[in-house]
Amino acid sequence: MPPPLYTQPTIAFIWDFDRTLIPSNQQDPLFEAYGVDPDEFWREVEGLTGFYAARGIKIGRDSAYLLHILTYVRAGIFEGLTNARLRELGAGIEPAPGIPEFFEATRRHVAEVPEYAAAGITVEHYTVSTGILPMIEGSCLAPHLDGIWANTFIEEQAPPGYLGHLDMPVSEEPISHIGYGIDNTTKTRAIFEVNKGVNRNPSIDVNALMGQDERRVPMRHMIYIADGPSDVPAFSILNTKGGKTLGVYTTEPRNNFRQVKQLQEQGRIQGMAEADYRPGKAAYLWLMDSLDQIAHEIVDVKAAAVARVANPPGHV
Repeated sequence: MPPPLYTQPTIAFIWDFDRTLIPSNQQDPLFEAYGVDPDEFWREVEGLTGFYAARGIKIGRDSAYLLHILTYVRAGIFEGLTNARLRELGAGIEPAPGIPEFFEATRRHVAEVPEYAAAGITVEHYTVSTGILPMIEGSCLAPHLDGIWANTFIEEQAPPGYLGHLDMPVSEEPISHIGYGIDNTTKTRAIFEVNKGVNRNPSIDVNALMGQDERRVPMRHMIYIADGPSDVPAFSILNTKGGKTLGVYTTEPRNNFRQVKQLQEQGRIQGMAEADYRPGKAAYLWLMDSLDQIAHEIVDVKAAAVARVANPPGHV
């Protein structure tokens, strides 16, 4: 089948968040604000699956920390913690070096290269995180992102018969339940939503049958950047579908580097670099080169499609 005349010109960077776009855990401002020892909190979280298993209850490892946050709210440790407060705390999240400037550098790059601009190439940036949506929304990164997938909390649940009532007033109650959930495997759903354009057109079902040429962002036009084993399902999909995968690490804690190095040794990522996106750094160079590779492919495919169009015969 010949390539389509009107090619898919969008290139999508899809980022993990913690230790990828930021050097640490996004929850740190939450712990600091309430005087909670983060090491103790995470030790408790690590023990939760075993604690509940001993009582015949199975819980998700990725959602265990969300349940523990709610436990801290009920215990009065995170007293009065609302979604609005989480957004305020998100302002305390420090970005990785070179972020968010790198986002804008990629957009400028495709606009300034004449052949890219002529092909209509654009760049989008998304984050898919097992973190907390309102905290990311409150961060300095949010205005530079084209979409965010992360966990949400509900303050007040809709009561029985709510359809027959007037709209509930905006709640000032603390968070009490998990709303939307993202874990290691559902990160791949976000990739398919970007792929099919569900995030831009919610009327499209992510499971809808759709030809490759009909999809908004082909997976070969995606670059996935993340730091750890939790992103293996996402790495795997992009690797098999022609996308680009970069494992990034922070120098502290030391085991973060070892985890990413192991991913590289296992062939699960195509590249590896420190999570520093300033010009001249390894991550910047790798990602910009990958952007150019994808952009050149789009330009070449479009040129091939145009060359196949037969023009009508001229006058004799």
